Amino acid sequence: MDDCIFCKIVDGQIPSKKVYEDEDVLAFHDINPAAPIHILVIPKKHIAMLTELKEEDEMLIGKIYTTINKIAKQEGFEKQGYRVITNCGKDSGQEVMHIHFHILGGKILGDKIVG
Repeated sequence: MDDCIFCKIVDGQIPSKKVYEDEDVLAFHDINPAAPIHILVIPKKHIAMLTELKEEDEMLIGKIYTTINKIAKQEGFEKQGYRVITNCGKDSGQEVMHIHFHILGGKILGDKIVG
């Protein structure tokens, strides 16, 4: 999408502090962190939100979660724990309409949200 900030980051039009990149996935530090560790993980393919996922995206979403594990190990916070959040739609707080996964950590994150 021409006006998608995350697509512009993928294309190199907007700089980011990259943590991980391969042919399908990009991860970078959030510019407005909500925790000491706040990394965004996105597919390079533009998918606006969870409700737009198709069966053909199943492998990609699985790859994103294994990438999150790699990043936790690479960045050294796998053992202390972290939270992964994905918002879906404006009412959930999704600000950028390109599916993304927030990795939050580096401190005790407070009350459990669910589970």
